[in-house]
Amino acid sequence: MTLRLYDTATAAVRDFEPVHPGKVGIYHCGLTVQGAPHVGHIYKEVVFDVLRRWMERSGYQVTVIANVTDIEDKILTKSAERGIPWWAHAYEFERELHWAYDVLGCRPPTYEPRATGHIPEMLEMIADLIERGHAYVAPDGSGDVYFDVKSWPAYGALSHQRIDDMEAAGDADPRGKRDPRDFALWKGWTDATPRSASWPAPWGRGRPGWHIECSAMAGKYLGDEFDIHGGGLDLRFPHHENELAQSTAVGQKFARFWMHNALVTTAGEKMSKSMGNSAVVRNVVERVRPIELRYYLVQSHYRSVVEFSFEALDEAAKSFQRIERFVTRAVEVTGGVEPDAELPGDFVAAMDDDLGTPAAIAVLHNTVRDGNKLVADGDSAALREVLASVRGMVGVLGLDPLAEPWVSRTGGSDELTEVVDGLVQALLEQRQAARARKDFAAADAVRDRLKALGVVVEDTPQGPRWSLATTTTDEGN
Repeated sequence: MTLRLYDTATAAVRDFEPVHPGKVGIYHCGLTVQGAPHVGHIYKEVVFDVLRRWMERSGYQVTVIANVTDIEDKILTKSAERGIPWWAHAYEFERELHWAYDVLGCRPPTYEPRATGHIPEMLEMIADLIERGHAYVAPDGSGDVYFDVKSWPAYGALSHQRIDDMEAAGDADPRGKRDPRDFALWKGWTDATPRSASWPAPWGRGRPGWHIECSAMAGKYLGDEFDIHGGGLDLRFPHHENELAQSTAVGQKFARFWMHNALVTTAGEKMSKSMGNSAVVRNVVERVRPIELRYYLVQSHYRSVVEFSFEALDEAAKSFQRIERFVTRAVEVTGGVEPDAELPGDFVAAMDDDLGTPAAIAVLHNTVRDGNKLVADGDSAALREVLASVRGMVGVLGLDPLAEPWVSRTGGSDELTEVVDGLVQALLEQRQAARARKDFAAADAVRDRLKALGVVVEDTPQGPRWSLATTTTDEGN
């Protein structure tokens, strides 16, 4: 089956055909680093990480560009409120962003350009737009430059809107605009903002508008035409619409596919800092393990809204633990296998059908169920085959507990882990001895004590094994 993806521009699922055979170029909009990322922000990172993994598994050489917007009005406002330089504020939360997608097992992009590092490319594009008659310098002497939306007949094609139905662009003072829907390409400097947040330009000192940043960076690193442009659905308009208009207006073909992941909501409303309902990633991974949060996000189709709740998160954690327990037990029995087996046909078909992770995960759980029936009989070729298949599938999803980064995360130092394991094993030996002499009350007492400490004991044909229970509380809702 050929990989098929939903393209927002055509509102249809289409066969994926790359610009260059065997190679894929992906640009997805990174964060405006104004604050700590919440689950809604990091969802996009997980979605496009799975897309990348699947494309690489399918044989493509993938280049991923994901920008960092480190100059923008919200950054200037929030840094001023804190009384620190805007660039220090931006860098602090850029590092927090990196921590968040690292902790969720998202591989870093091939390159991560910053907006402030690409002012020359933006100035060149703005000048080109002015020369072609698609942009103009505000006549009020402010130094603002605007894109003339009525000069571009295709404006609105991505979001399927008519210009006359659009609201005014609220990204700059409307007094210098020919049309209230025109959007800012360049914002002239005023003494209301730090001079360090401005750069010289032919039409006056200032800073770039938000939309021109991504157009300039995507074109620089992926060329005039590339395969996939992605981001959250909330970016479709105006951000991606404006990117498309700018880039095509200077003669670029730009993206062949536009992919948008749905939003993460809480109580039916978009997760956002302004609403005060955001679940900051750093706080959430104190509640569940990062790999369980990743599973929670992966189990939904990327175009379906994720309604975030800690109850749903706890259920997802239990579901993932069933997969994890099988992998652990099967490795103990077989000694381990490499995850390079051929993937089940139904799994492949699901992933090729617009990255259908819910159906793919259903195949994964069915395979685990078959594998659990084999574990009790000991090592066998059939068990090894199932284990390799399961590890191949969880590898595509970035959820293989025996692969990086998860295998290195023990929850503490190696020395501490060895001490804890030794203490638990000593208690398990006491329990086994009590069972051998048929002192079941003493054996149960050991098990209950371990359970109270958050240690789950499972009796297997190979002997007792232990794992940490998932913490389940109502705190943090």
